[in-house]
Amino acid sequence: MQKLLMLLVAGASLGLISCSTSPGGGGGSARYAAYDLPASKPSDPSKVRVKVSIQNQAAYVMEGNRPLLIMPVAVGTSSKPTPLGSFRIFKKDHKHRANSHGYAYNGNTAIQTWLAKKPAGWKFKGTPMPYWCEFKAHYGFHTGWMKPYPCTHGCLRMHENVSPKFYELVQLGTPIHIGTTQPEDATIGRNIPRPPDAGPLPDYPHSFYLGDGYFTKHKPPLYR
Repeated sequence: MQKLLMLLVAGASLGLISCSTSPGGGGGSARYAAYDLPASKPSDPSKVRVKVSIQNQAAYVMEGNRPLLIMPVAVGTSSKPTPLGSFRIFKKDHKHRANSHGYAYNGNTAIQTWLAKKPAGWKFKGTPMPYWCEFKAHYGFHTGWMKPYPCTHGCLRMHENVSPKFYELVQLGTPIHIGTTQPEDATIGRNIPRPPDAGPLPDYPHSFYLGDGYFTKHKPPLYR
């Protein structure tokens, strides 16, 4: 009983991991799954750049003055902030997994936990972070649950239907500028449609994350 209690506590504590999913087992909601945003392909991919506003929790994918994709992002908390400054994307990985937190499993039993707290003899798979675009060591854009308030360890989460478009629009070397605000906040960023708060929604089952399901959990990306 004591061991079971320890496993449950370990699993529950992962709810504090901001770049992971939340414990649970239902599978989101129809409104959340239906959310999507339009995007346009660039004329010259080498001219694409990304501007991120922490205050507006928004990312602007631009080609010159032309917006290709305007999307909300979940940003870091005050204690684990998203880094400010100028960067470039140096790694892209559609099927990226975290190396420190994820799912320990033994047969049909799985718990959400840290790798360092994995029960002896159990196997482990990192939290899936689809469409990973890394701009600073250990910091990147990736698919994840969206919330209307700062909630990550510094990564920039994207909605599952929007992240494949972002992934296609950027390339290795794409400039990223992250600021407290951006000039676009007052214009194209004023009324960005935002997805429902994922906080109250039921999570997908652990088995979904252990397999490849989350890496293809999106609508087919379409462009204007």
